[in-house]
Amino acid sequence: MIITEILRLAFSSLTSNKLRSILTILGIAVGVFSVIGVMTLINGMRSSIESGLNVLGANSFQVSKWPPLIFSHEQWMKYRNRRDLNFATSRRFKELMADSATINLQIGRGGLTVVVRDRRTNPNVRLAGSDENFITAFNYDVGVGRNIGLDDVEYGRPVCVLGADVAQRVYPEGDALGQLVRIGGQNYTVIGVLKPKGSSFGQSQDNFVLTPITRFLAVYGTARRSISINVQAPSQAELPATQEKATGMMRLVRGLHPEDPNDFEVFSNESLIEAFNKIANVVAVGALIVSGIALLASGVGVMNIMLVSVTERTKEIGVRKSIGAKKVNILLQFLAEAVALSLIGGSAGIAIGVGGGNLVAFFMHTGITFPWLWAGIGLVTCGGIGIVFGLYPAWKAASLDPIEALRYE
Repeated sequence: MIITEILRLAFSSLTSNKLRSILTILGIAVGVFSVIGVMTLINGMRSSIESGLNVLGANSFQVSKWPPLIFSHEQWMKYRNRRDLNFATSRRFKELMADSATINLQIGRGGLTVVVRDRRTNPNVRLAGSDENFITAFNYDVGVGRNIGLDDVEYGRPVCVLGADVAQRVYPEGDALGQLVRIGGQNYTVIGVLKPKGSSFGQSQDNFVLTPITRFLAVYGTARRSISINVQAPSQAELPATQEKATGMMRLVRGLHPEDPNDFEVFSNESLIEAFNKIANVVAVGALIVSGIALLASGVGVMNIMLVSVTERTKEIGVRKSIGAKKVNILLQFLAEAVALSLIGGSAGIAIGVGGGNLVAFFMHTGITFPWLWAGIGLVTCGGIGIVFGLYPAWKAASLDPIEALRYE
């Protein structure tokens, strides 16, 4: 018997028992779907996080009261009780780091409405109090007008720079410069409009208004407000040294003793990605365990269906042996059936997993990907399940005595 004939007989047997084959394929598909779906979603989220972090300037890291990720209420309480990074401390830090890095101070408030005469935005605009280095730190470009200057920050002038979405909403004709906008009951003079930047993680990066940080603090107060600091090193090579110096300078301005632990966080783009990868790895291990259990159960199902098939086709096996079929031919035929069942189930699981994972990624506004590595691993695993759990039934079929098999009713 040639290979094509063995495969034809194998598929013919599977199609003759459609319901039984479909149920077995479904069991395998569920096992593969669980891990492929999770890995598709994780890969999409990872690519979106990596691209989303490009909103920060190159060679940047952050100094903040809060860590980038908090996993428990106990951690939240611990960090909440830290001293805020107030403006005086942050400005002193900026002065000390001025010769070795570009420092940006920022604080914000969301849920605001921008009003211009009879036009107004939705109440979801963020007012960012910052300084002259904001557009450098977050990779923005000024479309018209100018950026916030040193004098604006020094004197706390009531001026602002509009994000592209806000400008389009309240000044659709593009005549924003020199006009007044009202935000949170305060008037601001528009001195510039930023070029559009698009969205990140499904959120617009252009739906905000920028004002001097001193004006922001004068309006909203300094109590219970902690400033975030972006530090941009001159080059990638100088990033570790700059980060080390920033840690030392922050300890100095915070008045910490040598034995005191840091009461602030320093984190970079790479540390954010590393933190996400740790979470993703835990989720992936969980998905692998669930998938492994499901595939083990499916493998038992493959063995069961093949043993039943051997019993039902005992007489057929005897006829084939009597007309010259060798033991290896019978073995390969039943083994091919088991592998085909597993691979069809694996392919179905991959298709459903990729589709389901990307569907969730779409609604979460993350990247759409295809996990080629995991799809390959899934198919190889399914093929191995077919071989391992189909080998005993195939060997049992191949070992039948042809005389006894012909007598079987």
